[in-house]
Amino acid sequence: MRFCTILLLSFWIPFASAEAKKLVVIGDSLTEGYGVAKEKAWPALLQKKLTEAKKEYEVVNSGVSGSTSSSGPSRMSWQLKSKPAVVILALGANDGLRGSSVKFMEDNLNKTVELAKKASTKVILAGMMMPPNYGKEYAKSYAAAFKRVAEKQKVPFIPFLLDKVGGVSELNLTDGIHPNEKGHVVIAETVFKAIVKEL
Repeated sequence: MRFCTILLLSFWIPFASAEAKKLVVIGDSLTEGYGVAKEKAWPALLQKKLTEAKKEYEVVNSGVSGSTSSSGPSRMSWQLKSKPAVVILALGANDGLRGSSVKFMEDNLNKTVELAKKASTKVILAGMMMPPNYGKEYAKSYAAAFKRVAEKQKVPFIPFLLDKVGGVSELNLTDGIHPNEKGHVVIAETVFKAIVKEL
């Protein structure tokens, strides 16, 4: 009897994991979880929320510190090899911090989303905003670019990844840029609410 139970489990566990669809988050240090443990970063917290909601997805944290939108097309091509069901695209923060061309960023995001769509992979775009000290015109143009990409590509859109976190000192590390553990909890909730109806 014990042998049969073990045998059944040995088949059941791989089968259960095979049922889970892959959800990849392509992002930068905000996704990677700079300054916090990997299990405290928002993609790991999102995994817990999806599991609790009985959504069978395996969340893959593909955040790379320092990356910009220019890395999007090549990283998307690489991730598509594993045939994910969903990709959350969360790039562009470093473009803004460097004051890069908004048009260049927008073109990169469009190319990245188009690659996923050609592979019939669902994309959810996460938007970003810049603090006012970067100049009103730049900040306005920058934020609008994400919305334009979402509208052009007809993909679900999270208007601001750092909603209720950006600029809130108690939710960020001392650098004022990267979320702390409490901040990642808020981001996970924001993303979960935005995407759960899309899954």
